[in-house]
Amino acid sequence: MALEVESRDYVETDEGSSVEELVVNIGPSHPSTHGVGRFIVRLDGDVVVDAEPVIGYLHRGIEKMAENRTYLQVVPLTDRLDYVGSMYANWAYCRAVERLAGIRVPERAEYIRVIVCELQRIASHMMGLGASAADTGAFTFFVYAFDQRERVVELFERLCGARLTYNYVRPGGVARDVPEDWLDDAVVFTGALRDALAEMDKLFFGNTITRGRLKGVGVLSAEDAVAWGASGPVARASGVNWDLRKHDPYSVYPRMDFDIVVGDRGDSYDRGRCRLFECYESCRIIEQAVSQMSGGAVHADRMPRLLAPKPGDAYDHIESARGSLGVYLVSDGSPRPYRMHVRSPAFCNLALVPLLSRGHTLSDLVVVLGSLDPVFGEVDR
Repeated sequence: MALEVESRDYVETDEGSSVEELVVNIGPSHPSTHGVGRFIVRLDGDVVVDAEPVIGYLHRGIEKMAENRTYLQVVPLTDRLDYVGSMYANWAYCRAVERLAGIRVPERAEYIRVIVCELQRIASHMMGLGASAADTGAFTFFVYAFDQRERVVELFERLCGARLTYNYVRPGGVARDVPEDWLDDAVVFTGALRDALAEMDKLFFGNTITRGRLKGVGVLSAEDAVAWGASGPVARASGVNWDLRKHDPYSVYPRMDFDIVVGDRGDSYDRGRCRLFECYESCRIIEQAVSQMSGGAVHADRMPRLLAPKPGDAYDHIESARGSLGVYLVSDGSPRPYRMHVRSPAFCNLALVPLLSRGHTLSDLVVVLGSLDPVFGEVDR
């Protein structure tokens, strides 16, 4: 029988008593769902009995569309996956293409990829933290976070002319070299960001109201995090010490000295604070990459305009702001992928909503969702 939304039914509890259960629909066009997310929530009073995510409102068929485009034409489609972190999707796809076609990326291009993707991590975390803080009424923190995100977006605009969908990382390297003084400005930004992060940590995470709203809400154990396939800050906040940049290193990350930020409580507070402290580590990586990189080409030599890898398949993954982002490609020898599939960390993390929200209040459900930082372009694909 189809579920009747916003209905009232009497259900029997485990103790044998009869209570009135309310079924409400949240989304798909509600600001607290962080996109076009929809949740069918069963309530006992104000307490969540169950919360069922309903996805698909942003499904565009990107994986199927890729089968009718050349390998290079697929890159702009990847921008529309995690549109809050487009550089990551570009890079994950390009690494899969390069593995499939045996393309070697110049060293300077690898350094530029690391720099832009760590800047993207900062921008993505500022978006996630700012939006989830606004959900709890902390609008001042929202303004502080988006101010720092705007500085990154301005750097990207100078780099590739776009503010959201960048199409910058390409198979074999990057679209173009960085502008003059761009690297110096990136380092100046990281220096200023540290002071801003310390102020934001005190303003929001040091606030008594924030601690009351976030601590102990949506607790995820390390065992459940692994069992559900969670990754990124969601898993690390639960004590899972796993980061692809360290544990399955790629590009020039083995040359970087940085720490993995790990929590111990696995609640909404730890998930948010892990993201904040990851921005410190991103600053360290950016500064090291700028100091280590030298001149040279930013794109592989003698690459054909129309790639046609030999028949076979390849998978590659990177550590995005949301976790392990992977791309699987199958080639039949033609200039178009036979099949493309995206392993979305946001999709896996979103599946935790029923587990984490059960037993909390409806207002806590919003906090839990914000702490998972979903992007529905990547969830629905």
